[in-house]
Amino acid sequence: MDKHTNKPSLSDRLKAHAASNSIPMHMPGHKRNTALLGTDLPYSIDISEIDGFDNLHGASGILNEYMEEIADFYGTERSFYLVNGSTCGILAGIRAAMKRGGKIAIARNCHKSVYHAIELFGLEAVYLMPEMDEAFGIYGGIATASIADTLKTHPDTQLVVLTSPTYEGVVSDIAAIAEICHAYGIPLLVDEAHGSHFNHSEHFPSSATALGADIVIQSLHKTLPSLTMTSLAHLTGDLIRPEEVARQLAIFESSSPSYVLMASIDRCFRLLRDEGEQLFENYNQRLAGFSEKMEQLQHLKVLCHGNDRSALHPTFFAFDKGKILISTQGTGLTGQKLSEMLRSEYHIEMEMAYGDHALAMTSVCDTDVAMDALADALLAIDGTLDSKSGEHTLYNGTLLFSLPDKQCEIWQALESEKVDCPIENAIGQTAAEYVWAYPPGIPLLVPGEGISNGFIRQVHTLLEKGTKVYSDADGLPENIQIMHHESLAH
Repeated sequence: MDKHTNKPSLSDRLKAHAASNSIPMHMPGHKRNTALLGTDLPYSIDISEIDGFDNLHGASGILNEYMEEIADFYGTERSFYLVNGSTCGILAGIRAAMKRGGKIAIARNCHKSVYHAIELFGLEAVYLMPEMDEAFGIYGGIATASIADTLKTHPDTQLVVLTSPTYEGVVSDIAAIAEICHAYGIPLLVDEAHGSHFNHSEHFPSSATALGADIVIQSLHKTLPSLTMTSLAHLTGDLIRPEEVARQLAIFESSSPSYVLMASIDRCFRLLRDEGEQLFENYNQRLAGFSEKMEQLQHLKVLCHGNDRSALHPTFFAFDKGKILISTQGTGLTGQKLSEMLRSEYHIEMEMAYGDHALAMTSVCDTDVAMDALADALLAIDGTLDSKSGEHTLYNGTLLFSLPDKQCEIWQALESEKVDCPIENAIGQTAAEYVWAYPPGIPLLVPGEGISNGFIRQVHTLLEKGTKVYSDADGLPENIQIMHHESLAH
């Protein structure tokens, strides 16, 4: 039997403490007073770093033991609890791997937290453009040739950062990319926020933790049974010092980490360690049944499900079949309209609607009833559609597949003198704010990039399709902040 199997869970320890006669003359201020506050929230197990419960930042007791369990199971050098979501892990990982002002190569479809790291640490960004998946009009994987060419041109790069899988489930060839990076002595950070389930089943792609990535950030709460904001940071290899990762986490993660969230991480891990094989086998069967039903669709399409096959997507190295991406192209519907129909008529709440796509996220916790309900709803809606009611276009204008013109670094643009400009007059100007759609939180425009006619068309297309577009100054769709000409000259 595994040496950790009989160890009390963090939840059990917290419950035992709550049942004791201990008088809490410490934080939190609710004092576990359920007589006053009720029991609908977990006040009784919400404690601070009291005796016997360790300290996440400088763990040497039970929390250290729980994190060592995870590292042993995942085969990593170190694994860290994250209770501020994957964002704090990404910020800490990038800072631990780099010197201030250094050069970083990132996929242009990275989460906005990567750009915030560039901004905070004054980094020089080199962008890697994902390939285009022509069949669905989405980003494919990052080509290994793109990595090789970039590092050959920029051998002084200090870190490479990729997102794999993407929000839509697209996986890049992490093993090959890591090998290229390591040939230059450069570490690789993989934002695997949407792939925390990869470690637990052969039915899904391999995790970057087993493929040579040096830092891997996973959001447990996205695809596994864990509370919102719970994540893990994994460290492998010897290119990044674990003590520096720990130090940076103490900067970017709360100094008052939630024991409720940490108990959720521990419970999630124990469940998957002990019952994961059967849970994932059942999950795989549900997905196979869903995919088989999707073969009946006549108008809607589901990425890599039903009649759509992975072979039709040559820019994918692999795909996470737990993602249900539905294309409405050529049906007269937008992704937003499809999501509204599913919500109002079938009581199904989707994860995201973006342009001509709607995304459902699944997990081991979805039931047969839930998966059948989604399949039946899509078939019913599909039966009302006529492909002639909407023009099918290969590319619908909601994503840009060429790199914007970078005119200065992100931090330079943000620290410049800014002026508001009507968006229609902004072509050729330099952006001084971020523009993004959320979800997925990938910047459409980054400070320091040139504003093109293609970007403006992209914003208008998204708005027409019901997708909300945000900017730092909240001036869209009328205005956008640009750099003052004198700032750019300097």
